[in-house]
Amino acid sequence: MARKNYLFPFILVTSLFFLWAFLHNINPILIPHLKKACHLSDTQSSFIDLSVSLAYFLIAIPAGLFMHKFGYKNGILLGLTLYAVGAFLFVPAASDRNYFLFLFALFVIASGATFLEAVANPYVSILGDKETAAQRLNFAQSFNGLGAFIAPIVGGRFILTGVEHSAQEIKQMSPNQVNAYLQSEADTVKMPYMIIAGGVLLLLILFLFTKLPDVKEDDSAEDLHAPGTNFSAKVLRHTHLRWAIIAQFFYVGAQVGVGSFFIRYAKFVADVNEKQAAFLWGAIAMVGFMAGRFAGTLLMRFIQPPKLLSLYALINVILLLVALYTKGTVALYAVMAVPFFMSIMYPTIFALGIQGLGEETKIAASFLVMAIIGGAIAPLLMGFISDKTGSIQVAYWVPLLCFAVILYYGLKGHRVQKKIVLEQVL
Repeated sequence: MARKNYLFPFILVTSLFFLWAFLHNINPILIPHLKKACHLSDTQSSFIDLSVSLAYFLIAIPAGLFMHKFGYKNGILLGLTLYAVGAFLFVPAASDRNYFLFLFALFVIASGATFLEAVANPYVSILGDKETAAQRLNFAQSFNGLGAFIAPIVGGRFILTGVEHSAQEIKQMSPNQVNAYLQSEADTVKMPYMIIAGGVLLLLILFLFTKLPDVKEDDSAEDLHAPGTNFSAKVLRHTHLRWAIIAQFFYVGAQVGVGSFFIRYAKFVADVNEKQAAFLWGAIAMVGFMAGRFAGTLLMRFIQPPKLLSLYALINVILLLVALYTKGTVALYAVMAVPFFMSIMYPTIFALGIQGLGEETKIAASFLVMAIIGGAIAPLLMGFISDKTGSIQVAYWVPLLCFAVILYYGLKGHRVQKKIVLEQVL
């Protein structure tokens, strides 16, 4: 298929970026909501992020194997099916107010998203000139920002009720009143997730009847592809890929940690209620995230991706220092500014990590997707710190340290080891 005919497949696959963005960015709503409906601690509520990230970790390699054997399109179809099934499971989970079933439903949704992400990221990066892969992937991920923007606003409007009874108020209620209150809170997730499931099924039908090109990766020696190593863990011999996996682990930890506890953080530092905090996160922080993707794509015409990545990581370290040592609106807006500068990080790390890997791109993509397990570790640490110290603000040291690792990756860790090319030539 000629390159000029790649446009429609590119548009269609780009639509998938919205789905996993919605999954990840609805969690800052689900965490405080299910914490309230299911009587959870901060640590227990972080299991929501754990379920999502664990699915990425466990399913990434099977997704890569499936994609390698059956192709990109079948990977997309299976991913969409799992996503829809998981969304439907929210209905019985809410009816029973069963936290473990909620976690399982999220695991299924995230398993589907893992297939979609394992397909879409490398597919977009090779669907055109390799010289512009990072720029093209950032452009596609800009639409991921649309999901990041919509999720907290929709969640804040249709899931959060704004009713926040204190522990003392709940003690004064009768058992029937408490049960009715908790059930009404849990039930608010039913309709949104039914709509999500329906929309995903419609998208599945569209993909089912659309022909997609199965683009072949460049596997020349110049691109670091060695015969006999196709689709195996030997891909980890590439230093720049190993560092990309480490950087992605810490990036996702930072991204999830910053957003997941924002509603709790807003209450702690500025006494902002849950619905207002959800709106601020969606309308300001996530709009910034989306704008950052478009701005980053433009800036990469003039600034090399690793340099821009390093600059943005440094800015986020500074912003989080402000968030840690101030209170009120200054602290609040410092955290809300972080998503703008973390917007380019995932796609840039991804593109740099798979640079020149030829047909090994598919297995490399799976390892990079597995790194999303960082999104489970960071929130757990933050929840533990918050429970132990009584301060969710102190817990924001965790994402700060994560951005410090990304700063190192942008400065040094991304570099491709030229000696590997020489070894292959010899």
